[in-house]
Amino acid sequence: MDEMVLRIDGREVRAPAGATILEAAQQNGIDIPTLCHLDGLCEAGVCRVCLVEVKGEVVPACVKSAQAGMEVETKTERVKALRRTVVELLFAERNHICAVCVSNGHCELQDLACEVGMQSVRVPYAYPRLALDATHPRFLVDHNRCVLCGRCLRVCAQVEGARTWGIGQRGVEARMITDLAVDWGKAESCTACGKCVHVCPTGAIVHKGKAGSEMVKEPELVSELVERRGRG
Repeated sequence: MDEMVLRIDGREVRAPAGATILEAAQQNGIDIPTLCHLDGLCEAGVCRVCLVEVKGEVVPACVKSAQAGMEVETKTERVKALRRTVVELLFAERNHICAVCVSNGHCELQDLACEVGMQSVRVPYAYPRLALDATHPRFLVDHNRCVLCGRCLRVCAQVEGARTWGIGQRGVEARMITDLAVDWGKAESCTACGKCVHVCPTGAIVHKGKAGSEMVKEPELVSELVERRGRG
């Protein structure tokens, strides 16, 4: 396999030709925060948490191809400030009340806030009045806790093959929808596999009957399943 050499945070690293900056960093033990990224799924580049600097230009590491000789900075003050602002905006646009969330203590957004040093939100909260859909027999979706990462959409399409999930509306009105914006319980394409539950990084899609802090997810199951299918 062809390799290329680049520098990340002043360190010379090797990565396979065609790798993204994020892949090159991960393969060399360099941490770059992510949210919409999940091993086993295609990249979407929607959350913008994985921002890095390349020659003064800020780019998302998950979709930016690494190049031989490239110099990448992942920990500049500019990058850290931008990441924190992105996370603050994610909190502000919905209703993330961690103390009463079933994913409290097991939430990737919560962990990310700690990682980027977010101790408060410096922008006004939108406080939208969003619906909770509990029409499915086993699961529910609370749009108040959705970050529109698209993981549910991608795992449903790419791994399960059902294509139940989609995105409806635009801008601040964007919402995850099932089938043609019907209640989840009426979505005929849904196989009730539960993959969307486990890849959701917050308490937006969960099993019914979970109390505060009880919803533990296993997103790594997706990459394991994809790997096994590749071997088969």
